[in-house]
Amino acid sequence: MRYDAHMHLWTANASPDNLMKALEKAGMNGGIVLSMPSEQYAGLGGGAPYEERLADVLRFTRKYPDRLYPILWVHPDEEEILAKIEDAAGRGIMGFKLICNSYYIYEDKSMRLLEQIAKTGRPVVCHSGILWDGQVSSAYNKPINWEHCFEISGLRFALAHCSWPWYDECIALYGKFLDTYSKRPELSAEMFLDITPGTPVPYRRDLLTKLHTVGYDVKHNILFGTDGAANDYNEEWARKWQTIDDALYEEIGVDKETVNCIYEDNLKRFLGLEQGAVTHKVTLLDGRVVEVRQQEGISEAQKRE
Repeated sequence: MRYDAHMHLWTANASPDNLMKALEKAGMNGGIVLSMPSEQYAGLGGGAPYEERLADVLRFTRKYPDRLYPILWVHPDEEEILAKIEDAAGRGIMGFKLICNSYYIYEDKSMRLLEQIAKTGRPVVCHSGILWDGQVSSAYNKPINWEHCFEISGLRFALAHCSWPWYDECIALYGKFLDTYSKRPELSAEMFLDITPGTPVPYRRDLLTKLHTVGYDVKHNILFGTDGAANDYNEEWARKWQTIDDALYEEIGVDKETVNCIYEDNLKRFLGLEQGAVTHKVTLLDGRVVEVRQQEGISEAQKRE
């Protein structure tokens, strides 16, 4: 089965049945549904209050609990945001969404928000790369900014669009995460690579070739998505990107097990629906290959807070 890890719910009261029909035509079984934006996000026509967007994404996904997974869009400037994260997780939200449109991910307010998300055991999907929002905002979304996330125990985060046009930097950051496990075995933060376009067609071969031939162990950490609208899903767009990617995987020589991980298994692991931490192979600077495993769970210090 295949899942779309990146679908936006842009309007309230949309029909989940219509989405499921479109997904099936596109050869998809379900996926992540990102709620409407928070009111503090000014980039795409405003947003909705907490209760409204929370209720709507939960309503939208409730009929298909094993196929549609609700993710809540949040912003660090929201009033009582830490309490809202805890509340949302308790009411069924399976993860969170951030777009740094006017702030850096390493600011204190952002790091506190990420720490709170980690405490819930839920993951976070972060926009990364150039931001098509009509604002001067892309500098906030350089992937190297997420290097600070090493320090947040238990955090699972995905960098969407593989940070296009800075995907070289994004891939390098992922490689550093793996290498850092070999140096600091106590780490439990984990990075995923969300290959949702982003990348225009002429860049797609370059991105996927680099991801799968750079030598980093990426098998369990790549997510497929389309950036489609959950309220008006374009099945032709979804089929197009699957066709492009499948042809490139065959050309590059990506094995079927890895392809299955990209389309299904990794999404379920990211959401915490299947086994968490995995063992990765890391090539050290002297050429030796070692196996490393990031730690699962949250530190005792965080539990005491």
